[in-house]
Amino acid sequence: MEMERIAESGKTRHPLSSAGGRCGGVGRILLDESIIHTRLDGLAGQICSDYAGLDLTVVTILKGGLMFAADLLRRLDMPVHLDFLSVSSYQGTSSTGDVLFHHTRLPHVNGRHVLLLDDILDSGCSLHAILHTLRQKTHPLSIKTCVLLRKDVPRRHQITADYVGFDIPNEFVVGYGLDYKEHFRNLPYIGVYKEPVRRP
Repeated sequence: MEMERIAESGKTRHPLSSAGGRCGGVGRILLDESIIHTRLDGLAGQICSDYAGLDLTVVTILKGGLMFAADLLRRLDMPVHLDFLSVSSYQGTSSTGDVLFHHTRLPHVNGRHVLLLDDILDSGCSLHAILHTLRQKTHPLSIKTCVLLRKDVPRRHQITADYVGFDIPNEFVVGYGLDYKEHFRNLPYIGVYKEPVRRP
């Protein structure tokens, strides 16, 4: 699968790139809007080709995958069913390793082809837990994963993504759905998080 490597952008910083107070801000832009949208065009083409003639259910992992899913789904020239799952495994800038499911019901995907959409493959804990749960309890016909970002870090589980937008270095990133303590999700680009200056 052809991958696109990241290219840093010199574009002017978005006015919301600083949350103010003790939340820090964006140190630099990693992926700007145009780079993201161009890559989504390519991902959509791959997905449409692979699932041509099949009934596909797209399950988006909330909250981080929302913007990614919204932009990608508009590019899919095929009928799809849409569902959501909400899980969490982060505390601040680190993954806890414990995956908490916030939904009381799982998507109804028995006998269907499923594509999981998530914002980032990091430790692999979230995707591993979701895949295990869906396979054991909902019995999909097939299940694949699509992530916008794949971070270059050791994973706690042997897991790969079937579709990947970008490979990124081991830095904490925000924007385009990704957050730090619920800040920065609505930035239109992806940037490297910069911690606030500690004043004596």
